[in-house]
Amino acid sequence: MRAKSSTTSLTVAGVGAVVTGAGKLVGGRLGAAISGFGLAHVVLGLLDMLRPTVRQNS
Repeated sequence: MRAKSSTTSLTVAGVGAVVTGAGKLVGGRLGAAISGFGLAHVVLGLLDMLRPTVRQNS
């Protein structure tokens, strides 16, 4: 179960990195907003990797 959650977290962080780069290419105020949105995704993806896993008995 841990591998899937880790993959999702890395995907979110990776997409955030791509969006951050796109924001830097756009430039200006809009680019800054896009970059901030991307950086937020990077941080959330990395924090999600640190979150403990909850085991469910089924």
